[in-house]
Amino acid sequence: MSRVFGFLSVVIVLGIGMYIYSRQAQSSSAAAGASNPKAAINITGVKSDLIGIASAERLYFASEGKYASLDELIANHAVTMRQRPPYTYEVETSSSGFRVVATRSGDDGSGTPAQLSVDENMEFKTSE
Repeated sequence: MSRVFGFLSVVIVLGIGMYIYSRQAQSSSAAAGASNPKAAINITGVKSDLIGIASAERLYFASEGKYASLDELIANHAVTMRQRPPYTYEVETSSSGFRVVATRSGDDGSGTPAQLSVDENMEFKTSE
């Protein structure tokens, strides 16, 4: 009898563990701003690209005393760009700061934000 009870306890604990795991996987996708794991991976890559571009902007400002366009950063090898469809990148600069924007082209229906941006304070903003 104790073996049956022990086996049932293991099965119940495994079931609870699988439930918690599945809920965690769903919440991590939602936290990334996507409704499926593939989209969550894509959004994570876009955020990583935005951080890289913003860091390059900050370094460029520290050495040159002004902010650079995305083309200038690429020409100076401060950032290497790779394609991450359906997002495109642009940098908006002013004398007092910058904003790096990733814009999604089209409506892919995956629940990803239409636009993500980061500014000189490394603060992220999203828009649907």
